[in-house]
Amino acid sequence: MSATAADRLAALLEDVLRAPLPVRLRAWDGSEAGHRGTAEDPDPPTVVVHRRRALRRLLWAPGELGLARAFVSGDLSVDGDVADGLSRFWALARPGSGAVRPSGRQKLAAVRTAARLGAVGPPPRPPASEARIGGRLHTRGRDRAAISHHYDLSNEFYAFLLDPQMAYSCGYWTREEGPDYGLVDAQRDKLDLICRKLGLGPGMRLLDVGCGWASLLVHAAEHYGVHATGVTLSAQQRDYGVERVRRAGLSERVEIRLQDYRQIPAEQFDAVASIEMGEHVGQDNYPVYAAQLHRMLRPQGRLLLQQMSRGAAGANTAPGGGAFMESYVAPDMYMRPLGETLGFLERAGHEIVDVHSLREHYVWTVRPWLDTLQRHRETATRMIGEEQWRIWLLYLAGAALAFEQNRMGVHQILAVRPGPDGASGLPRSRTGVLGLDPALDGAAAAPGQVTLR
Repeated sequence: MSATAADRLAALLEDVLRAPLPVRLRAWDGSEAGHRGTAEDPDPPTVVVHRRRALRRLLWAPGELGLARAFVSGDLSVDGDVADGLSRFWALARPGSGAVRPSGRQKLAAVRTAARLGAVGPPPRPPASEARIGGRLHTRGRDRAAISHHYDLSNEFYAFLLDPQMAYSCGYWTREEGPDYGLVDAQRDKLDLICRKLGLGPGMRLLDVGCGWASLLVHAAEHYGVHATGVTLSAQQRDYGVERVRRAGLSERVEIRLQDYRQIPAEQFDAVASIEMGEHVGQDNYPVYAAQLHRMLRPQGRLLLQQMSRGAAGANTAPGGGAFMESYVAPDMYMRPLGETLGFLERAGHEIVDVHSLREHYVWTVRPWLDTLQRHRETATRMIGEEQWRIWLLYLAGAALAFEQNRMGVHQILAVRPGPDGASGLPRSRTGVLGLDPALDGAAAAPGQVTLR
């Protein structure tokens, strides 16, 4: 019996892996090979190679980028649990995973297999959704283009995916998910935790750098009585936020600007927050960002950064998140180990007060987004199209795994700008500095009933 397309592909992969294929494989001709299931693993995901072009993409771009292009274009898909399928299949190409790199002999065998299967040819055109951003890294124009690529996708889509507060960052899960506690509550508790750590109170001035769709601005103005200013590079976020503030009757106390953090005028605030925006700043520009945050704070004012990190569990081989993230999700993003970020902040003059890891909270945050995306595929594709739906499926499934496996982290960093005499102005007790946890004073059980401080 002659070998099928699936047999040839499975043999090639198993030669490179020097191990059995960890997934089921189905080729474009309907043939199947690979993992057939065991008592311990009865229902492995199936990687479906819909077209020969998927193999050609991998020949021209071996590794994660070729796999991403094949998936985004629809040349390849996963039947079964997507996160499970990705964790097994991406292990074949992920740097540092322990997978064997193809030898010269194996690369030649791959070309021969592709030729036998009729898959040899010129490089396929990359999917239309692949980022094409020009100019020098982290100029203001390029940063605007990079932010627009991700955040100007569609306000309608983000409203569909996120909670009603439009909080697109890690939540703070004070209880296990259940009928009376879910993503909406975790995001509210996160916003409240930030406000308490910043010591916000009526009449104070808050600056939110990278304010998104105004979730923190509105929460802080409504429940803590602050005057808030937010800046963003996303025109769609700004437009959404301005209308949201108007509907909430907060226009006299909340201002949202379409502005680069480097262009904020010389003014000082009682508190500054920047929630998952520092990842977009870049390594070389981070000292500028840290210094600007310091300059915007009055003496004894507090800074709260919530920021993702990489490298805690080993070498940081992909500070941008890998070829897929860099090409399709967040161009020019840069994540570093936590300690490096703390060093940048200290050198800018900030005193680090508290560091709070929320890594596993991000797993619990991403999973509801992923569930929404998978349950309502038709709704999502109507808003953003098939390619973008596949990008987000890959993105969220991969993100959940990265946080779960400690390949990525996220932390809330509380800092203060000491006064000229070195005084921090902080309360003596830890509770006085950080505020009561939302889980301890009934805030989690009573939405919106927050005592002004």
